[in-house]
Amino acid sequence: MHEFLRNLPKVELHLHIEGSLEPELMFALAQRNGIALPYASVQEAKDAYQFSDLQGFLNLYFQGMNVLRNEEDFYDLAMDYFKRARGEGVMHIDMHFDPQAHLQRGVPLEVLMGGLLKAKQEAEETLDLSIGMIMAFLRDRPAEEALQVLEQAAPYWKLLDAIGLDSAEQNNPPIKFAEVFKRAKQLGLVCVAHAGEEGPADYIQQALDILDVQRIDHGVRCLESDELVERLRREQMVLTVCPLSNVSLKVVEDLRDHPLPRLLKEGLKVTISSDDPAYFGGGMLANHTACAEAFGWDEAVFRQITQNAIEEAFTTPGRREELLARLQAH
Repeated sequence: MHEFLRNLPKVELHLHIEGSLEPELMFALAQRNGIALPYASVQEAKDAYQFSDLQGFLNLYFQGMNVLRNEEDFYDLAMDYFKRARGEGVMHIDMHFDPQAHLQRGVPLEVLMGGLLKAKQEAEETLDLSIGMIMAFLRDRPAEEALQVLEQAAPYWKLLDAIGLDSAEQNNPPIKFAEVFKRAKQLGLVCVAHAGEEGPADYIQQALDILDVQRIDHGVRCLESDELVERLRREQMVLTVCPLSNVSLKVVEDLRDHPLPRLLKEGLKVTISSDDPAYFGGGMLANHTACAEAFGWDEAVFRQITQNAIEEAFTTPGRREELLARLQAH
């Protein structure tokens, strides 16, 4: 099964590039940029990657990204993950990135975009990997700020596949960002949003009705509403579920108690992603093998989940056909 999963042409729809920052790279970038870290060693940093909730993780996440200062840093961050993911059999990645987290540190948008776009181009040319770009807004920051950043990103609108909504979900309902998403729609941008991770099923409802999203990131708490489950099934709305992330952040205590099998049983269109792999116990291969062990799934289940992801990936029709053919051949 491990060999099957390694070679499966995996597609990741929910990846935060800042959350792929491994401690080794964090130390290398800190040294390059003359930044003092609060850890004495790589191991000490790894030991700090234990969280009791989403906020505990976010505190460390924002502290870690402080080492990202120059275009080269963002390029190195992205390429480091792209190579690692490709080595695990990943063929496509839809990558979230958080401009506000960098702008508020004084890092200009063109520095961030320059580094990420250079890495995307190189990965697509040399790694047989396709990359989708999702500009995400921090829901615990003011909606007005998100709107300003969206306008500031005008030179990059044509290069974006979607806009998203992430960060601390508690007390930050999707409705708060109605105007931002309305503007994105006017610009012809696809919308996605994190909902139903720590927040209630109602947040998923809001994301669908008010933000008009095409994808629900996480969505595991949809099971609290039979009506919502029926709607998600009817519309075949994709849920980008992140199993090891949910365990790390105590959404569930143990992977064996995860609602993934039930979501599948309900006929929902689920996919598997790693979320923030450096912090949550590994990338796509680790998430797939953990699910195989916890749920005893056979190859057919993983094929279906992969097909779901290929169908929903932000990529060209030609690349989608190619990925479906590879899945068929595997």
